[in-house]
Amino acid sequence: MKKVLLFLTMLALMGVGYGCTGVGNATSPPQPSETPAEEQAPQDDATDTTDADAGDGTYRNADYGFDFALPDSWKGYTIVVDEWEGTTLEATESSGTKGPLLSIRHPEWTAEAPRQDIPIMIFTTEQWDRIQDDELHVGAAPSGPSELGRNSKYVFALPARYNYAFPTGYEEVESILADHPLTATEDFQD
Repeated sequence: MKKVLLFLTMLALMGVGYGCTGVGNATSPPQPSETPAEEQAPQDDATDTTDADAGDGTYRNADYGFDFALPDSWKGYTIVVDEWEGTTLEATESSGTKGPLLSIRHPEWTAEAPRQDIPIMIFTTEQWDRIQDDELHVGAAPSGPSELGRNSKYVFALPARYNYAFPTGYEEVESILADHPLTATEDFQD
């Protein structure tokens, strides 16, 4: 029993619930990056098209088709591009299923004083169906990601236990999420 608990604890600490990969057709995974949104260059399937200084307080992502409303206190945010990796019950290792994990980072975040990010996992509708059918698992948490919204191609979700450590700013992120800030669109960048 102790070994199982130790194993699950290690998985939670290493994966923080993001340990999955998966938007179907990515030829190579996006490399993690932290660049102000207005300076980001396209990265594989995870091109950020947001102007972080836009006055309307909305992060717009035309690659996947969603808008995310942010309060004024988040003006100057950055987008951190990473990926999730999925596993199946049959596999002890990665299933090879991967996808983008975009995190909206507060402008006051520093390495010395990190704050809670707003993570958004992006799944194809097929991947999401596999998660709902318990055929694909992302992260070590006993529950799966929570749906934030969807369009005809993608499902946007919050990782399970994304705020498990209660970092600075988690209350503000919870408040932002309570207002249902994600709006899925069909406006895709070609």
